[in-house]
Amino acid sequence: MSISDIWLFLQQGVLSGLVAGSIYALLAVAVVTVFKTTDVPNFAQGEIFMVGGYVALFLLIVMEWPYWLVIPLTLLAVALITVVFEQVVLEKVIRSKGVAVQMVIATLGLAYILKGFVRQTGLGDAPRSLPSPIPTNVVIIGDAYLTQLDIVIFMVAVATMLMLYFMFTYTRIGKAMRAVGMNPRAAQLVGVNLKRVRMAVWALAGLVSAVSALLIMPKILITPDIGHIAILAFAAAIVGGISSIPGAVVGGFLIGIAENLVGLFVSTNAIVVAPFLAIMIVLIFRPQGLFGGKLQVKKV
Repeated sequence: MSISDIWLFLQQGVLSGLVAGSIYALLAVAVVTVFKTTDVPNFAQGEIFMVGGYVALFLLIVMEWPYWLVIPLTLLAVALITVVFEQVVLEKVIRSKGVAVQMVIATLGLAYILKGFVRQTGLGDAPRSLPSPIPTNVVIIGDAYLTQLDIVIFMVAVATMLMLYFMFTYTRIGKAMRAVGMNPRAAQLVGVNLKRVRMAVWALAGLVSAVSALLIMPKILITPDIGHIAILAFAAAIVGGISSIPGAVVGGFLIGIAENLVGLFVSTNAIVVAPFLAIMIVLIFRPQGLFGGKLQVKKV
């Protein structure tokens, strides 16, 4: 392999990795946000993402509604699903003094319910893809090739993350979410409504998942098993620090770049190994993640 080939592969791997990584980063933010406020990993994150794609597919293909109407309806539908789950299931577990493992099982149950429902509709019988609202003309950046759709995916994902940063930093509900994530009991003592914050967090996770689905699913095939992409979101969250939202963003981009570089320089068959290798390396040298704080043992 010549130096020019290496330089080309580096450019292509980084640029393609930034596009894929922006989606992983969004999903990782959803994972971290839920985890920070509940101390429970949401193992239904991938299926929530998957349902967002199928809701949009149903509205676009079956109902033949325009994109300008499908986008807000998809966001609303997925957010509603997550809010109903949180209010009907998780709040009941919390009121009954359930332990964390019960909440984990509840999220696994939601994952199987969503996947089973999609299979029953018939939409999941064959791989499908969303029609792209953006031209797929090739754009040359340096020596690498992207499409106009890739650029829009990256820009919208970054804009969404900036809006999330603004919300967490400057809005009342965002500050309440951060307070609950740091110390729920102290937040409640100063007047934060924990039930309302938990509902808002799950609604936010649904919205972010739907945005991710709408962005990437014109580029990939949709199947009921597409939720496995959440593994990469968890990888990004662990690499960046499972309690750090900025870490989740950085971790998402690192995982995206790493798997693309591995696919170009090593083998496409090795792509699936790259995220787990990154996790192991980080866990060995920095168990709390790149942006995680010092490890603490909670007294009970």
